[in-house]
Amino acid sequence: MPIQLVEPGQTPDLHDTVKGVVVGIDLGTTHSVVAYVPDKTPEVIGSLIPSTLSLEEEGFCVGDISASGRLSSTKRLMGQNIQLKLGSHSLTSVEVASHILSHIREKVEKTLGVSLEAAVITVPAYFDEAARVATKQAAALAGIKVLRLINEPTAAALAYGLETGAEGLYAIYDFGGGTFDLSLLKLQKGVFQVLATGGDLALGGDDIDHALAAAHKLTCDEARTLKEKLSQLETYEGITLKDLEAIAHPFVQKTIDITARVFKDAALNPKDIQGIVLVGGMTRMPLVRQEVEAFFGKMPLCDIDPDRAVALGAALSAHGLVNGSDTLLLDVTPLSLGLEIRGGLVEKIILRNTPLPALASQEFTTQEDGQGGMVIHVLQGEREFVQDCRSLARFELKGLPPLPAGMARVRVDFAVDVEGLLTVSAIEKTTGLSQHVEVRPSSGLDDKTLADILLESQKYGREDMERRLRAEKQ
Repeated sequence: MPIQLVEPGQTPDLHDTVKGVVVGIDLGTTHSVVAYVPDKTPEVIGSLIPSTLSLEEEGFCVGDISASGRLSSTKRLMGQNIQLKLGSHSLTSVEVASHILSHIREKVEKTLGVSLEAAVITVPAYFDEAARVATKQAAALAGIKVLRLINEPTAAALAYGLETGAEGLYAIYDFGGGTFDLSLLKLQKGVFQVLATGGDLALGGDDIDHALAAAHKLTCDEARTLKEKLSQLETYEGITLKDLEAIAHPFVQKTIDITARVFKDAALNPKDIQGIVLVGGMTRMPLVRQEVEAFFGKMPLCDIDPDRAVALGAALSAHGLVNGSDTLLLDVTPLSLGLEIRGGLVEKIILRNTPLPALASQEFTTQEDGQGGMVIHVLQGEREFVQDCRSLARFELKGLPPLPAGMARVRVDFAVDVEGLLTVSAIEKTTGLSQHVEVRPSSGLDDKTLADILLESQKYGREDMERRLRAEKQ
């Protein structure tokens, strides 16, 4: 199935027809932000919007942090088929996100007095295909046309104006309320190439809030307020900054460990970096800035509000898509994509950290005489066996010609577009018989995070390869 891939300055359906405003939306775990470009400089529209959903007499309400029984931090569940209870209602994370996006659309249209035509929406670099599709579905439910999904670290780099002349290697350290991302970008003559990325979808300020609340018998709201105050004061309510740092340190250290692994994967040295951009509310904490500076050996860039940088960059991206831009964004796929083959093995088709868009093909054949069909099982992960990887989708190519084993020629194409969304197609070359599948949110993650997947691949790498060699020999 062909996929139309559109890069900045080439959007075909909006160039000459935009009547409203195009915006950038940072759909965050704890707060969401929307921005636009009225002239050449991006501006945030209004203030930060708490990413919460509560139920009041008049219906659903977004952003009321005082409401009891509210849903919050649901971004961590995007792409997972989990039902969330809110009063008598049962909602998915997609539906919660759609309410937040609807609120954003209404806010933009009320503030600017024009319709919201389309948006660039940001996602964590470590969002998998299911979570990305879920984000687009939430936007569709909210009546928002998505120009493109871009990774949050890349948007932050745009906000810092790194595309206007800076060249070399930059690290984007994004530590927010619910997720952590570290991306390495190579900037050269207006081209943003993501060399490597890593992160944890379950590591953020929320985790520090919970630990702080447990240690001092506070509610999470009280703990969050305390954490924010202690980012500016030495003591607050009888608790010191050192008390907070003792609790926060293990979480901050996890981000540094992930950062080190990303550099190792990319075969780069932290000293090779020209600059470090801090993004996300957690980077306001003095401890975070100290640890980042200690790791890189240089002061990070933090002259733009870390809560707003991603939305500002997304707004620049949206503006560029509609009006033309000399900047080219090249992201990467966060995990390897492949197929199940005989013996329960995984054949990787597109490797982790491959630049996007990506297209790869491989030919397969039948195992039995007269075999009339072939099951295409799509997998994601770094391990060598199906049981250790994540199943994304499964479909069957039926009606193969009754040929002897090994004679049929089935070409399988993997296409990942610039937003990181995956389509898999299979075609039997002698008959032209074809089938395809697109990843859906129902194939969401289990309790393991993407970071766990990488850790396990490193831990069991040698053992997996020895098992694979034995299986192939058999």
